[in-house]
Amino acid sequence: MERRGESVRLSSTNDLLPHEEVISSNLDAMMKRLVNSGRFFQPLLVDSASNVILDGHHRWNAAKALGLDLVPVVAIDYLNSDEVSVSVWPGCGRDSITKEEVIEMGVSGGLFPPKTSRHRFSFKLPKIGVPLDDLME
Repeated sequence: MERRGESVRLSSTNDLLPHEEVISSNLDAMMKRLVNSGRFFQPLLVDSASNVILDGHHRWNAAKALGLDLVPVVAIDYLNSDEVSVSVWPGCGRDSITKEEVIEMGVSGGLFPPKTSRHRFSFKLPKIGVPLDDLME
């Protein structure tokens, strides 16, 4: 199995594909955190083959709402990685979800309701401190 890449890279917000809706109050809180700090402190986790966002939907939506052109990401080979698993959040209305369903939803342009997929990974996303000004082209 392929291990995730160790590096954080900048990716265009327009190139990334969400697979899940966000909770508006959480999005508002994320936007306030970004504006108050002036920095992006955690990269998004994305599938390297499809650019589907696995972790970081609120960060991505906040970046877009703030007019940022770029976001920091860590890309992994999601479908072949044993470092990332997916399940469902309790009470989401589904019994299970697969990695393939996550990717299919993202590339289709559709969105699961918020808090449907629950990704767990056996590594920590690196802590960063990218100034928001550096994320505008």
